[in-house]
Amino acid sequence: MTGPLPDGAVVLVTGASSGIGLGVSRRLAARGMHLVLAARDRAALDQAAADCVRAGAASAMVVPTDVGDDEAVARLVATAAGREGRIDAVVSAAGVASYGRLEEQPADVARAVLRTNLLGGLSLAHHALPVLRAQGRGRLLLVGSVLGHVVAPTMTPYVVSKWGLRGLARQLQVENRDLPDLHVDYVAPGGVDTPIYTSAATTGVRGRPPLPVSSADRAAEQIVAMLDGRRRAAQLTPVNHLLRFGFTAVPWVYDALVTPAFRAIAAEREPAPAGPGNAFEPVAEHALSGGHGSGLRAVARQVGRTLGVRRPPPAPSGPSGGAGGGVA
Repeated sequence: MTGPLPDGAVVLVTGASSGIGLGVSRRLAARGMHLVLAARDRAALDQAAADCVRAGAASAMVVPTDVGDDEAVARLVATAAGREGRIDAVVSAAGVASYGRLEEQPADVARAVLRTNLLGGLSLAHHALPVLRAQGRGRLLLVGSVLGHVVAPTMTPYVVSKWGLRGLARQLQVENRDLPDLHVDYVAPGGVDTPIYTSAATTGVRGRPPLPVSSADRAAEQIVAMLDGRRRAAQLTPVNHLLRFGFTAVPWVYDALVTPAFRAIAAEREPAPAGPGNAFEPVAEHALSGGHGSGLRAVARQVGRTLGVRRPPPAPSGPSGGAGGGVA
């Protein structure tokens, strides 16, 4: 399967209730795909499925799943494979985040981030690959992050999970080279306006997407292009390359600048109430964006924050989404 996804393809998407996963699902729906949507929140998934049906999906099956539960992931893949007798593509987009120095974060929160982001991706690959290999074709795409290539303060569990996910992708690419029509893809978004920040666990720091901020729909468009074989670059923004260069070529400069830069452009000025966020239970939110804006709108808001200009809280998001943000 070296060309575009075929008409009526069967695509399994985790993290499909919000953010990038929701964006990917909607874009695939508009092309008449059969979708199997997975996330923890049944109500949000039902709304996502309704979105997809309205957009033109051939079908949209909802399978509430905690990707950190290996048995649940096995059932999810079996359900997807039984839908039309095949799976054409699998997109691993489920993810959670936490903020705070590692020693200040509750140990169970740190482990929960790794459980969802890294072990969830591993379980999905473990159960999906036998199906794809038996078919002799298909695509497995893991959504990583630029933070799988560099480091950032107060995000240790998230950073470790994304470094691990990148290693998983590279390992699977090597192991599956024997089947030329089976592709393992990895993408690394930069700052994306999704709800991951507002739903993150925190010890008092609330994150926001660093500039330049892409919309979740733009990131989804790039991911779908990769599923179609129309895009090869794993890095979704040019700034990712600059960050990676600084991290590897001049690490002493990167290390000196990353903490003050993070405080200035990737953390909210006001402290947030400490709490586990959605580390253990889903936060009821069916939203594509996180309300931070993208493009010039995000730049204007960032400048306003730097100058200490306060803005009113965003209006509650409707069924089509509208509040939250993060580095995917």
